[in-house]
Amino acid sequence: MQTPANDNSTTPARRALDALAENTEDTVALDRLASSDVLVPVPDDASDEDAADPTAVALPVIEQPGGAPVVPVFTSESELAGLLPYVSRYRLVPLGALASEWPTDELTLTIDAASEHPLTLTSEGVRTLLGRSYG
Repeated sequence: MQTPANDNSTTPARRALDALAENTEDTVALDRLASSDVLVPVPDDASDEDAADPTAVALPVIEQPGGAPVVPVFTSESELAGLLPYVSRYRLVPLGALASEWPTDELTLTIDAASEHPLTLTSEGVRTLLGRSYG
């Protein structure tokens, strides 16, 4: 089912994910995704001061079944609420900026994990695919 053109939940990042689901080598969609803003949930233990600091972004890490750590980010408030309804705070961050500062080799990134077309990238994929497209 297609989303109406006037639906505000269809963000540039969401459209890029949908395009990449059709063609994983779509460089225009990858560039659009890397330059798009995503919602990064603010961890519950972050202070209000840290949550408001534009120079610091605390990554929320969730343990997957089997122990693999993943950072969930979202293309819209509705995607965030669909997977993490208890999260009340988030930061709007350029996805490519996250890639340029990605912390460890074991940490993966998942965009819109509960959506029809989620995208999960390994640490290397975050840095190479999204980092090269951002700038």
